[in-house]
Amino acid sequence: MDPVRNPYAPGAGQRPPELAGRDKQLAAFDIVLERIARGRPERSVMLTGLRGVGKTVLLNQLRSAAISRGWGTGKIEARPDQDLRRPLSSALHMAVRGIAMNARNSEQVDDFLGILKAFALRATADKGMRERWQPGIDVPAVTGRADSGDIEIDLIELFKEAAALASDIGVGIAVFIDEMQDLGPADVSAICGACHELSQDGAPLIVVGAGLPHLPAVLSASKSYSERLFSYHRIDRLDRQAADLALIAPAEREEVKFTETALDSLYQRADGYPYFVQAYGKAAWDQAPDSPITAEDVAVASPAAEEELAVGFFGSRYERATPAEREYMRAMADLAGDDAPVATSAVAAELGRKPASVSPARDGLIKKGLIYSAERGTIGFTVPHFGRHLRSV
Repeated sequence: MDPVRNPYAPGAGQRPPELAGRDKQLAAFDIVLERIARGRPERSVMLTGLRGVGKTVLLNQLRSAAISRGWGTGKIEARPDQDLRRPLSSALHMAVRGIAMNARNSEQVDDFLGILKAFALRATADKGMRERWQPGIDVPAVTGRADSGDIEIDLIELFKEAAALASDIGVGIAVFIDEMQDLGPADVSAICGACHELSQDGAPLIVVGAGLPHLPAVLSASKSYSERLFSYHRIDRLDRQAADLALIAPAEREEVKFTETALDSLYQRADGYPYFVQAYGKAAWDQAPDSPITAEDVAVASPAAEEELAVGFFGSRYERATPAEREYMRAMADLAGDDAPVATSAVAAELGRKPASVSPARDGLIKKGLIYSAERGTIGFTVPHFGRHLRSV
């Protein structure tokens, strides 16, 4: 069939042609937006899950829902080597620009932007660096608010000022943070503290974060009350009905069908993971001579899909690891036949070494986002089927 008409889209953060299986999360977020619009208190939202389950896609969809209601929004992607001030300043600047045209008092907007600029400029204590870097806000910095240098104090003050502006305009502000587990400890603490203050005041500002499965543990380690501070949504693989819908709906718009046995084979191979569903669907489409796409087409196309996954999805991550880290991951793969989390002590035993001697490899893999600490004393792959891939090669 014509590859130009192929509707499937395997890609990092790329929206699939049919966002199947996420109705529950979308409906829950609509309730959050509506409650805040009516002045009722609501919790910020956290999405957690393995890589390839569509967290970024869902995060973007939630942002679109907020924008459709006239909210101001901004989005950042956390990085381990970057503190929060600069990217958050840019996100809030974007959010305020989106609602400023509806402000009754332009001076109030300028006042907030001045506070935001002062907050951003505290990203570096070096005067020369501050003079070379500017946050792109065309108003003078306003000192005395959100510029103490203590990120938690400053973020609480900044969020309160932003919420007050949004409340005066009659809308809300939502800050979206992807890869949230990569924030530094001080920044995580600041986010939790600020969200705590906002929830107590019923302020129209929320944070929507997305991260790996251990994100709740990262938040809890920072503030004990974080378990009650956020509304957590675990994003997992699609069930059979949703996975079929993700394949069938885009194909039908192109007047193409699947046989039932083809859908059986695709679900078995993709295991319901959205990224894999798109990868196998795309390969099957390109292989099939015409409609309907059959199980035979899927069987012939699968090696191409698996090769693409091996290079782009699995291989690129494996190449980032050091030899010691690769050895650690291979030991994990040998122990976890179903890719379930394994005990760190068992990995050390598999390698024939003391746990302390393999800790550097484990810590390096965690920092690179290749594995995560599922529970105390256990470790798991952040990428589904990564252990199976390692065993196959």
